Amino acid sequence: MLLYKTRQVQVVGLGTTKQSKLTPQVASRQKPLGLGKLAEQNIAGTLFGALFPRSHKLSLARPHLPPDPLPKNTRSLREYNPAMATKHVDSFDERDVVDAGCVRAVLGELVLTFLFVFTGVAAVMAAGVPEVPGAAMPMATLAGVALAQALAAGVLVTAGFHVSGGHLNPAVTLALLARGHISAFRAVLYVAAQLLASSLACILLRYLTGGQATPVHALGAGIGPMQGLVMEIIFTFSLLFVVYATILDPRTTVPGYGPMLTGLIVGANTLAGGNFSGASMNPARSFGPALATGVWTNHWVYWVGPLVGGPLAGFVYESLFLVKRTHEPLLAGDF
Repeated sequence: MLLYKTRQVQVVGLGTTKQSKLTPQVASRQKPLGLGKLAEQNIAGTLFGALFPRSHKLSLARPHLPPDPLPKNTRSLREYNPAMATKHVDSFDERDVVDAGCVRAVLGELVLTFLFVFTGVAAVMAAGVPEVPGAAMPMATLAGVALAQALAAGVLVTAGFHVSGGHLNPAVTLALLARGHISAFRAVLYVAAQLLASSLACILLRYLTGGQATPVHALGAGIGPMQGLVMEIIFTFSLLFVVYATILDPRTTVPGYGPMLTGLIVGANTLAGGNFSGASMNPARSFGPALATGVWTNHWVYWVGPLVGGPLAGFVYESLFLVKRTHEPLLAGDF
């Protein structure tokens, strides 16, 4: 007894195979196969379906090379969605040294941070720099500055999210480094690019405004260094908490809106703390103006506060609120 050759087609997601007969015109040109040969093909198809039950689709042209389930130019699941992977990245990834994607990411941080600092500092200069450092701004003026900061942060993080992650902030970079979401080598390059970008933005602004005073972050009247430090820790904690909740957590209910919501918390914190600690939340944002003016009074507050509050938020969120999946739930029709 002779049977015509059939081809194995895998149904993606079910891990099963089905046979489809060739058309009579095609079948008439095929060499008949015996039962033994057909059984071997059926067994091979079943084994392939068992090995790749979900993520891979059998290609009739190249069945031995199932397509990559991750997006193009993505090397690992942690790079695609850091919170869903279980293995942290290495502290030094040698691939970053020669990876064109790393170079693009660092350049992205340079451009994005430059635009963010340029917009934020220019908004404060347009509002009018207080004659006395640390003097309170009228709430209407402060609201305008907070709005500019919120819009700049939200839009620029969104614009650069697919390029570098849109950090724009050494506190964000260090928080992700502390939790293993970015290599130490790339983190150092990010921070260097952010500080350089902030410095260039403030120096350029000073030149473009004819030497107008560049506003620096300063503690408000009656606010001591330790009080300002605690406020900076809290403001940066809230910023990174929002980043984790709306961007890194795979259970987020607002996918795609995380960067804009991050901008909103930046604006809210600026409005709440601008007249007290300055609500920097970003060492790079404080570094550029201080370098351009040479005013370093209590500058350490704007480094220690954010660099403590950011990693603390990452630790708290991942320890208490990030649910790690122990199994993969069945999808509709997968049974």
